[in-house]
Amino acid sequence: MTAPVTRTAHEVSAQALAWLHAHRERGALPPDTTADLGDPDSVYKPLGESALAASLVLREAVAGGTEQRMAGELLGFCWEQLGEGDMLYERLLRYTMMTDPLETYSPFARGGLRHEPLDRLLGHTSALRSVRGAELLPNRRLAVANAARIVGLDGGERAYDWHELARATWLGAMPEPWLIDWMTGYCVTHTVFHLTDWGGMPAGLPDDLTAYVTTWLPVWIDIWAEIEQWDLVAELMIVGCCLKEPYCEPADWERLAAVQHPDGLVPRDGEPVTDDPARRFSDHQHTAVVAAIAGTLAVSRTLGGATN
Repeated sequence: MTAPVTRTAHEVSAQALAWLHAHRERGALPPDTTADLGDPDSVYKPLGESALAASLVLREAVAGGTEQRMAGELLGFCWEQLGEGDMLYERLLRYTMMTDPLETYSPFARGGLRHEPLDRLLGHTSALRSVRGAELLPNRRLAVANAARIVGLDGGERAYDWHELARATWLGAMPEPWLIDWMTGYCVTHTVFHLTDWGGMPAGLPDDLTAYVTTWLPVWIDIWAEIEQWDLVAELMIVGCCLKEPYCEPADWERLAAVQHPDGLVPRDGEPVTDDPARRFSDHQHTAVVAAIAGTLAVSRTLGGATN
């Protein structure tokens, strides 16, 4: 069963990455963008998500030469859009309590793109009680902790209590699995992503939570596939790749491949996809990101990667 998953996952991820690469200019920041970011979710956040996908393709190093090149170019494009880190530095300098400069920086740091003034500023702000005590949703606290770990700020007196962070989440309580809803589903996926650093450290998910997710993940994938919520389905498939014993089912991959468009677009849901190029990108960019990540991790795990 491994070979069909590896092949299909590679095809899905390669096409999704190619789509992101081909349309990357549609994700460029408007020329007058400043660090104030009136609407961070419009372009700034998607740039960070594309950078995340590219950084994981480069980290796993299981894609072909063409995909590795595209991932490097996509990561470089996103870095250039952020002023090679200058915008992140300026944003953190102005808004010290904001966590997004650190989170956005982490995939670039993973890919070897560093900004020395930002590193120094993060070294200062990450130790502040005000910053450490910022009130965030539990899975968001994990996001910040994992970003700090990637950047190199999770050590000594700044070390995070990963057990405490995990248990504060919905997943950490191992609740009644049938009460999961759409938003909680996303919270569950990100809890797993950050505890395991996107599948790079499967042992980061505690054994009891691993058993719980292993039992219920197939059910959750089927539920959201039935109602054609492909973005969440792909995120749940990433979760499967983050487990100590990866859950990568051929039927799930065949189903995701079947809805992918010939140009590589992966639809967000079962609604009709518009012909308008700008809307196609803005509506479905995130699903292409998660499909590229899911496929990359599935190929890596089925080939024996990430055993820690």
